[in-house]
Amino acid sequence: MSADTIGVQVRYFASLREALGPSETVVLPAGSTLGALRAALLARSGRHAEALGGGRPVRSALNLVMCEETAILAEGSEVAFFPPVTGG
Repeated sequence: MSADTIGVQVRYFASLREALGPSETVVLPAGSTLGALRAALLARSGRHAEALGGGRPVRSALNLVMCEETAILAEGSEVAFFPPVTGG
């Protein structure tokens, strides 16, 4: 990566994994937030837009810690997206 970009590993779980596959790497401008990553993924393809769209309840974790979309990403960050889990 250059000094102006970062590489982020994105992992998908449950129904998101079924729709998008297990993982992918995304290159973003340095200083990007989790929200910017999600926006970039929404623009990537129709499948991404459907699976991760704004109206969908999707949880996220940054480096194994639950976080909000304002979290700042760094080179080598791992982001996980998954639907809310219910028990029974």
